[in-house]
Amino acid sequence: RAMPEDRTEQPHIVTCTAPVNIAVIKYWGKRNEDIILPINSSLSVTLHQDQLKTTTTVATSRSFQEDRIWLNGKEEDITHPRLQSCLREIRRLARKRRNDGDSGVDSASLSHKVHICSVNNFPTAAGLASSAAGFACLVYSLARVFGVEGELSGIARQGSGSACRSMYGGFVQWIMGNKEDGKDSLAQQVEPETHWPELRILVLVASAERKPVGSTSGMQTSVKTSCLLKHRAESVVPGRMVEMTEAIRKKDFAAFAELTMKDSNQFHATCLDTYPPIFYLNHVSQQIISLVHRYNKHYGETRVAYTFDAGPNAVIFTLQQHVPEFVHMVQYFFPPETNGAEQVNQDACILLGSFSTEGT
Repeated sequence: RAMPEDRTEQPHIVTCTAPVNIAVIKYWGKRNEDIILPINSSLSVTLHQDQLKTTTTVATSRSFQEDRIWLNGKEEDITHPRLQSCLREIRRLARKRRNDGDSGVDSASLSHKVHICSVNNFPTAAGLASSAAGFACLVYSLARVFGVEGELSGIARQGSGSACRSMYGGFVQWIMGNKEDGKDSLAQQVEPETHWPELRILVLVASAERKPVGSTSGMQTSVKTSCLLKHRAESVVPGRMVEMTEAIRKKDFAAFAELTMKDSNQFHATCLDTYPPIFYLNHVSQQIISLVHRYNKHYGETRVAYTFDAGPNAVIFTLQQHVPEFVHMVQYFFPPETNGAEQVNQDACILLGSFSTEGT
């Protein structure tokens, strides 16, 4: 959601917030590195912004000498190729609209430099899809500042692949597309956020530290060396996309949960099949996986599902009625460290804590 500040004098300022999304059918591997085209389609769930979000403010002014960006209070390199891709594309579209005679585009502002301030309210590099929220937010804010409207997910994709999915709420698919220019590689909402009101998500933070192998370099190595990844993209994911869409439409939690866990497991199997292998899960991650399977086995039905992105933190899916018991069990087996800041928000069912490595 964007909140333009109505000002007559410069600078022109727009602030926007964007959500994190959690992939249940994973994106891993690109067929085009420059414009970020994936080797398979993916599907995600958008999280509520009350708990996890990026807030970005973009300002333009004739007094600014150069484009600059700050992330969580620290100035970053604005010349990063992906940032430049987004800036270049938004400015190109703005110029095109102006040349087409659109009165909504301020000609003078097109030559102005931008200052961008972006803040995450969660660990930036710990596998919580911060780049997705960040680039979705950046692209939407820039579009508002420069008067660009229409389909923006293709531009967000050029910043961070999964960012295109954060342009929508609810359940979102990123269609891989076939065109070389990427025009058909876009995000599309499968179901709105109102579709499955009982669904709840817990985020279990096993480590807030920066991961040893970033997603970009990890994907490149996997694409080059993993036979399993090629098999997954060509033979497994297309069928899973159909099954997952059906499970979501029917609100079939057991089918949704099983697909989610299997896809997470296969993603991490491709990381192990990569040479040299990539280890994103840690000791605590493995204990959480074991706990979920034992919990489901105890009840004789699938009540809880896990998924892990490129990091050790677990994202747990369950239904509202199972949240209190499962949270209690997690706290029992993983008591928060005395110095760890723990926050349990029952309302939104986001669990953030610093987990000890004891217990099973």
